[in-house]
Amino acid sequence: MDKRKIYTVTEVAQRVQRLLEDSLGYLWVEGEISNLSAPSSGHVYFDLKDKTAVIPVAFFKGFHGKLKFELENGLNVICYGKITSYAPQGKYQISAEHLEPKGLGALMLAFNRLKEKLEKEGLFDEKHKKLIPYLPQKIGIVTSISGAAVRDIIKVLRRRFNNLHILIYSVRVQGDYAPAEIAGAIRTFNAMDELVDVLIVGRGGGSIEDLWAFNEEEVARAIFASEIPVISAVGHERDWTIADWVADLRAPTPSAAAELVVKRKDELEAAIDQYNRIIKRSLFDIVDRKREFLKQIQGRYGLLRLKDIIPQRTQRLDELKTILDSGFSRVVKNSRQNLDYLLKHIENLNPLSILSRGYSLVEDEQTGRIIKDVKDIKLGNSVLTRLHRGSFISRVEKKNAA
Repeated sequence: MDKRKIYTVTEVAQRVQRLLEDSLGYLWVEGEISNLSAPSSGHVYFDLKDKTAVIPVAFFKGFHGKLKFELENGLNVICYGKITSYAPQGKYQISAEHLEPKGLGALMLAFNRLKEKLEKEGLFDEKHKKLIPYLPQKIGIVTSISGAAVRDIIKVLRRRFNNLHILIYSVRVQGDYAPAEIAGAIRTFNAMDELVDVLIVGRGGGSIEDLWAFNEEEVARAIFASEIPVISAVGHERDWTIADWVADLRAPTPSAAAELVVKRKDELEAAIDQYNRIIKRSLFDIVDRKREFLKQIQGRYGLLRLKDIIPQRTQRLDELKTILDSGFSRVVKNSRQNLDYLLKHIENLNPLSILSRGYSLVEDEQTGRIIKDVKDIKLGNSVLTRLHRGSFISRVEKKNAA
């Protein structure tokens, strides 16, 4: 009887997996990414290598989806995950749960990568920037209703121009759900039947992690696609986000955005008064110049001569009108006489008119052909004779040559 302990391949693979997981478990590993593969499943696979060794890495969708930067071959990273084995291929690997770039924070790397990408696509170009209305009547605000930013904005707007129409779309401004909510709010404002004149999108200050929603590609593209001019007002003056680069205007703070979007009412009233004075002064100057010009030309010979020429030309026009009326009457009279003559001449040429003078018209009864010569008719044929009044049919009994 064979007393050897014989394992199946699966049993060996399972024991190796337990040994690896129990002895090493979770750990941090530094290396360079190579052989990167990203199938449609959403999982990512690559090798982590250094100068002398290679370890396969599986980065599953649930963890990979939270990554703030794009993976690429040659990137040095620090990987956190569990050492395990992959039985179908008989190899050990790291099941990664977190990656960060070595030497540069993950968020800053993601920021720089996205900024470079969008800049190449032209999303930051000045030619795409829309003008902010000089005096908007309806202002949309995308921020958290519970934050200090919205209170600061409303306070400034009310102080500067207290009869504005303000619409607020409350969103989360940090966390995993914030980018989708911010982008959705911008699209909602653009889908309204009656558009607002300008949008303020932002939040108060915080760490780079707190402000990160405004560094997401989804928010950047929503701002760029907006038909409504967008003012980005994120954090403090020192804080810059991707939203600031894409927006039509960047405000250093939410309060500053409110100051940029609308002028103070008393400033506008003062400007209107100044423009009124300028316009009145300009009109008075124009009137004075025209009045002086009229004075100068009133005594000129040409103007005095014009007073004499006008009555003469009027008299000449009357004479020409009389001549024209007379000539037209003669033309009409002559034309009528010529018409009467032509009508009379036509009447004389009418065969029926000739018949009235005692003549007749003879036709072959069968063919209707007019008989002009006795040779055109045969004895016994019937002929139709037309008189001035009426006609009759007769038979040819005898012919006499001319």
